[in-house]
Amino acid sequence: MDRLIEYIQVNHWLVAATLAVLVVAIVVEIRARAETFAAVSPQDAIRLMNRGAVVIDLRPAEQYAAGHLSGARRMDDEQILKAGDTMKKYRQKPLIVYDESGSLGTSAARKLKAQGFEQAFNLRGGLTAWRADNLPLEKGAKAGG
Repeated sequence: MDRLIEYIQVNHWLVAATLAVLVVAIVVEIRARAETFAAVSPQDAIRLMNRGAVVIDLRPAEQYAAGHLSGARRMDDEQILKAGDTMKKYRQKPLIVYDESGSLGTSAARKLKAQGFEQAFNLRGGLTAWRADNLPLEKGAKAGG
């Protein structure tokens, strides 16, 4: 034990740097796990959609009208907070939420799960990942809720 204390005293900068790297590694791991919370790939989303999943677009109306997933309904954050009341009949169905990059979808999926939607998923990478896989989009301004 005395040698450990002596080592720390002599190499205090090395010990501090090691601790800093450890903290950064833990933070990165926690963030990575939080971002993948209930996330599905575009291919998995297609499978869920084929089984009747409800798709929710979190983007602004202009972006939604420019192109969205087939059958998607547009909802804003306020509507997501009220989904437990307005979408009761969909509680047993899978729900896929997405935005442009996937960052807002994680938060929306958590909010939906908290309201009793056990199968709420975020589209990993959002619409950017969908486009990267060259998957089709619908155009038009039909919004749902």
